[in-house]
Amino acid sequence: MKTGFIGTGSMGSILIEAFIQSGALQPEEITASNRNPSKPEKLAERYPGLRAVLTNREVAEACRLLFVCVKPSEFKRVLPEIAPYLDPNHLVVSITSPVLIRHLEDQLPCKVAKIIPSITNYVLSGAALCIYSDRLQPEDKLLLDRLAGCISRPIEVEESFTRVTSDISSCGPAFMAFLLQRFVDAAVEETGIPREEATRLASEMLLGTGMLLTAGGFTPDELQKRVAVPGGITAEGLRLMDREVKDLFNQLIRITHAKYREDVDKVEAAFPNKKT
Repeated sequence: MKTGFIGTGSMGSILIEAFIQSGALQPEEITASNRNPSKPEKLAERYPGLRAVLTNREVAEACRLLFVCVKPSEFKRVLPEIAPYLDPNHLVVSITSPVLIRHLEDQLPCKVAKIIPSITNYVLSGAALCIYSDRLQPEDKLLLDRLAGCISRPIEVEESFTRVTSDISSCGPAFMAFLLQRFVDAAVEETGIPREEATRLASEMLLGTGMLLTAGGFTPDELQKRVAVPGGITAEGLRLMDREVKDLFNQLIRITHAKYREDVDKVEAAFPNKKT
């Protein structure tokens, strides 16, 4: 299937590489553009057959399925560039959470959807959050589910929960990596263990924990109870963490939601509702 990518920055390039590595797309099926032409050109060099073009119009004209992988502020420029070259049979997928389905429907004459990926998709793991417009037919949803399923576990979510699901799925890897880094830093500072060794151990621990919580069937609460013997070392550590962490994650979610609302307001200002 001819598939276009507008924007080949961090997440756009991750998606392209993951789709190719998984076999979901062949390089010759992909057309990509970016404001910086060198970025898609480098992808074309790495994956012979991938077509790097200079304009977003060329992507729209060449492909029926388009992924728009740009920052929220870029949509004001990108959508008018491609809208004249789209018809009702095109399917445009945004990976940007603050740009809502209704924004896309107001600006584009075609089918629209949102798929919010995670960096974990680079290793063909983790979730992809799927939000579908009413314009989509069952076969369109099946197409996107199959494509996303090659690099992730597609999970359909309500758009009203976009931010919190993104906090967990897309921002979560960075949040968990931060906590893991602090764990490693403390181990090195307190004991002198080599950083490389501590990092390797912590990374393997996190991988195994994820498997216990998925394939192993444990809930987070059950896992804690299985590891923490009453009166033991782990139990002491958990008591400390419960006391010190307190409402850290509540504050985290409040902060991410505040930034999300700010970003949505900026998109609203850029794209006033055509129906009003």
